[in-house]
Parts: sequence; structure tokens; C-alpha cells
Amino acid sequence: MTYQRTQSARSTRLSDDAPDTAAAFRRIAALPDGPERSALRQEVVCAWMPMAVRLARRFRHRGETFEDLKQVAQLGLVKAVSRFDPSLGTAFQGFAIPTILGEVKRHFRDELWVVHVPRRLQELRSQVRSADHELCSSLGGGTPTVHEIAAHTGLTEAEVRLGQGAPEPFTARSLDAVPGHSEDSHPLADTLGGMEPGFDRVVNREALRPLLRALPDRERQILYMRFFCEMTQARIGLQLGVSQMHVSRLITRTCALLRDQVMADTHDPRRAS
Repeated sequence: MTYQRTQSARSTRLSDDAPDTAAAFRRIAALPDGPERSALRQEVVCAWMPMAVRLARRFRHRGETFEDLKQVAQLGLVKAVSRFDPSLGTAFQGFAIPTILGEVKRHFRDELWVVHVPRRLQELRSQVRSADHELCSSLGGGTPTVHEIAAHTGLTEAEVRLGQGAPEPFTARSLDAVPGHSEDSHPLADTLGGMEPGFDRVVNREALRPLLRALPDRERQILYMRFFCEMTQARIGLQLGVSQMHVSRLITRTCALLRDQVMADTHDPRRAS
């Protein structure tokens, strides 16, 4: 089916991709669900495809491939054709354009953020950017203040600052990238912190603290003399009146018991929580 291009007071660029499909939409509304209705919808989608491609082209310099943008815009067109109700008296073009643009913007909002940014922060960023562009035009190119943007948008100044500081993580930088161009610049990887070796020691001590308190006095005293006072097994045995061999067996048995208890606590979700 070949559709006539609508004639209007708009520019040729706008009318070139606006076919006259009013009759087709009336037929679609009158047909029951089935192959004939699906085929007619498909024809209408194909007729309006150039408009979807044109709308997708607006976003081609925002970090997404043009082929992916076209697919998203075409999906929005399919949704518009499926949802359009000609009985409401609205021209399809006026219904389809916001539907397609909404689909593309939703794609950027939900799919392309390398770092997850809360929805509210995304909305603030968008409001602040739009207000900044509008005020720049009205101020003759001057940079609007936080107070001016807040008054223009109805946001608080704190919300404006939050929107201004929102990241734009559509793309990620390599850790090997070197910010700046001076000789003193270093790769981003050099700015990352390392694991603090003392953390594990703190965790281990806190895990052992209640277990040590629960030991019998003699075993706890032996461990204290051996590992905190750095006494030899022979000296410990002499002070306690037992043999060095007995001290050795007590230390080995007590350490094994503590290790088993710590491992059991680690793997028991009821204790870990």
C-alpha cells in the first residue's frame, strides 16, 4: 500500500516522512484481532519508519550506536501504532513523536548508565541541564546562578547543586587513562587504594575474643604466656609445674579447638547474622 504525503504549513523536512494513514488507522480500529489487522499495522509501521529514523538521528552523538538508536525508535513506533486511537481526533504524528522520543530517552535512562544512578538524581540532572540551557539563551550566553536555576525550576538550591553534581556515566574511562597532560600525571589506577593488611587481624581478634573468654583458666593462661608474653614451652611448664610435652599438647589442642569454633561460626548463617 502506498500512502500520500500530507500537505501542511510545516517545512518540507517534516512533511516528507508524514504519510497520510488516517484511512488505514480507521480500518485497523474496525478490524478484529487477526492476520489482516496485523498486516495492516505492519504496513503503517513501514510507512512511518522514516520519521522514526529521523527522530533517532537526534541522539546519535550521545554515546550510543546509530543502529541501536534506530531499533529503539522503531520499537517506539510499533508501540505508537498499536496504541493509537483515531476516534480521539488526534493526528497520529502528534501521538507518535512523543511516544518514540520517550522510548529513546527511556533507553538512555535505563540501559546506558555504566554506574547506577538513582532515578531521582537522573531527573534532577535533566531538569537542571534544561533550565541551564534555557536561562543561558535568555541571559545572552551568561551562566545562570544556582539561585536563578532554582527559581526557574521550582527546585531548592540544594536540589540544584545535587543535579549539577550528578555524574554522566554513559561511558567508562580506562584505569590506564592518564588525566591531564603534565609530566606529573599518573594513571587513574595509581589513585586506587589497596587492602589494609591490618583489617584481617582486627577481624580475627574480634572473632577470637569471646572464644578465648570461654576457655578454662589454665588453657587461657598458657596461650597468654606463649603468644603474648613470648615464653618458651619449657618455661611455661616450669611455672605451671607440668612437662613441656604436656604444654605442647595443650597448646595444639586449644588452638585446634579455637580454629574449629571460628570456622563453624563463619559457615553458620545463623551465627554470622
